[in-house]
Amino acid sequence: MKTNTLIWIIKLTAVVILLQTLFFKFTGAEESIYIFETLGIEPFGRISSGVVELIASILILIPRTTLLGALLALGTMVGAIVSHLFVLGIEVKNDGGLLFILASITLVCSIYLIVINKSKVPDLLKLKI
Repeated sequence: MKTNTLIWIIKLTAVVILLQTLFFKFTGAEESIYIFETLGIEPFGRISSGVVELIASILILIPRTTLLGALLALGTMVGAIVSHLFVLGIEVKNDGGLLFILASITLVCSIYLIVINKSKVPDLLKLKI
């Protein structure tokens, strides 16, 4: 019972972080536009990363597709962290490093979900669309 509760806390942590950034990406908030302009991929990068994060969030919440959602979230967060480390800097527009911290938390949650769901790879291969 404790393990199941912990898994849902980790899932919800990742999903809440992923979903809360969507508002800023989809409404064209100044900070989001700044980030993706700096990366040279505005608006396509901003919108497409938001769509991927939305899909990852939904997949994480569905037990059968948690692994797939966690893999999508992992890839997105690796991209975000690499962007922070090599282009944007840890702190973006005086945010105190909050975006970097949130990306790091989501990365750790995704890795945990991947590790505990790695035995479900055969189930993913059987998905019927």
